[in-house]
Amino acid sequence: MPRLPVSLHSLLIQCAALFLAACAFWLFARFGQTAPGVWPFVLAQGTLAAALSVLLRQPVWWPPLHFAFLPVALLALRSGLPPGIYLAVFVLLALFFWSTFRTRVPLYLSDRKAWDALAALLPADRAFRFIDLGSGLGDVPLQLEKRFPLGCFEGTEIAPAPWLISRLRAAIRHSRVIFRRRDYAALDLGAYDIVFAFLSPAAMPALWAQAQTQMREGSVFISLSFGIAGQTPDETISLSGGARHMLHVWRMRQAK
Repeated sequence: MPRLPVSLHSLLIQCAALFLAACAFWLFARFGQTAPGVWPFVLAQGTLAAALSVLLRQPVWWPPLHFAFLPVALLALRSGLPPGIYLAVFVLLALFFWSTFRTRVPLYLSDRKAWDALAALLPADRAFRFIDLGSGLGDVPLQLEKRFPLGCFEGTEIAPAPWLISRLRAAIRHSRVIFRRRDYAALDLGAYDIVFAFLSPAAMPALWAQAQTQMREGSVFISLSFGIAGQTPDETISLSGGARHMLHVWRMRQAK
């Protein structure tokens, strides 16, 4: 399939699954079989949509979303909830995920294993600048700042709700971490000694090109979980969560 915006790609998958399910149920009726009810149809459509998503190699979080979409929509229609509830849920989801269709980067949250592994890579005896690209709720810089008083920590996040939560957390803790609501693509990564990202496979090629262009010799680029096609890291650090859950570390050797 040609490269399409992920939102349009997913809409086409849902429509194709709906068409295939309708054809199958029409054939049941055409040959004298009793057509199943609404719920078997909805579940069949969800199964077909999930299967198409797998065949078209969408990211791993999409097949469950495709399977659940129509059943959840049917449940919502039959629930009798006030219309304002749907609007509130939509606004809340938009505040957290409004940029996901464009960036193809969902909200991922790191854990203590990742923080500890990152801490082992940071210098304790000198000042440095660290930025977390797509900082989510702010866990990475907030946790590392406590261990490295000489470090200057920043996070950048484009989704409004996670950015606001991270700002509030920093204010409550009287933290020195700076959280910016900006697209990392608009930043100059050459201003930082350590650049950390926990994004998605779709975002890594463009980010790597940006890092190669902007980052200084001797600076460090670190990706959690997601590697870069054709680029062997200088170091990989397993977080005991399987091959997928590890740090990929590149040390920039050539000044740009």
